[in-house]
Amino acid sequence: MNNKHFLFLILVFTCFSLVQINAQHESNPSDNLPSHITQVTWYGERADWSLDGKKILFLSKTFGDAMELDLETNHIRNLTAHYHHHGYTRALYLANGDILLSGPEQFDPINFRESREQSWLYILDKSGTKPAQSLGIKCYEGPAVSRKRMHIAWTQRALQYPDEMIRGSSWMFEADLVLDDGEWKLTNQKVIIKSEELPFRCTLETQNFRVPDEKELTFVAYGYQGTEAMGINLETKEVINYSNAPGQYDEPEGIYPDGQYTLVECDKHNLKGAQYCELWKLKLDGSGDYERLTYFTDFPGYRATNPVVSDDGKFIAFQLAMTNEEAGVGHGIFVYDIEEELRSRK
Repeated sequence: MNNKHFLFLILVFTCFSLVQINAQHESNPSDNLPSHITQVTWYGERADWSLDGKKILFLSKTFGDAMELDLETNHIRNLTAHYHHHGYTRALYLANGDILLSGPEQFDPINFRESREQSWLYILDKSGTKPAQSLGIKCYEGPAVSRKRMHIAWTQRALQYPDEMIRGSSWMFEADLVLDDGEWKLTNQKVIIKSEELPFRCTLETQNFRVPDEKELTFVAYGYQGTEAMGINLETKEVINYSNAPGQYDEPEGIYPDGQYTLVECDKHNLKGAQYCELWKLKLDGSGDYERLTYFTDFPGYRATNPVVSDDGKFIAFQLAMTNEEAGVGHGIFVYDIEEELRSRK
């Protein structure tokens, strides 16, 4: 092959690549949004609403900083830039305005998945003048946070405490947060349920306290009938399978303020698994009543994930994600206007 032929092939390959990139760009869901969905950041993941609905807390990236978007001014503030850390995997508002963080004490880029799934919990003071304080406990995936009281729930897995837990099991805990002489401590800690106590095998992950009375906790049963969205009564320990859809992926993420519905990452529309989920609304009565909310998977390579509902029930914050990336990785925060969507139907 002479140099002219070689250069010609390079030119053809480059043009073909540019056409592919342009086609992908044109098919990006963020460029084809319905009127009730607005993109509010062009980076970031794992959004959470402030209690007054005026701000959105999110992570800059997995193992990144906790950021806060003021929706009125569009100003974004880095909340964790004033001290050294190894990056965070979760950031959630507590009832007093402080922030519960989850992140590793050390970061190993080779074993990054373990660092993400087995992180330590911290509390970041809302003053923005102190480093986050460790609570001294590990959490598997995401914790659950009460919006009304200083109370949290979390999951621990056997690989964290091999001497205390049956191999392969996962336990959910809850506890109060109490400030004692300037230090946050866990009190009234108790086990909610152990996975080995269930009549089926699964891995547990806490999700949301069910409002308004918070007597129930929604959780994920990974690996059971695909994956199911469930709830447990914190007093009676009764477990309810709300999705009850064998072969379907259902992961509850954000709960509505009336406590009657939860958002789920669900593949009901294609049954292709977790990487191809959309946002669905699931009624928490065991009826299997679903409503599809997003259509990002209509654009190849994309999906919508990690939704959370504002406390007034008017908005949903969620993220754009890619089908070929790790769970939780996001490429911008979006706001879904529930009332505007209802108006558009008329």
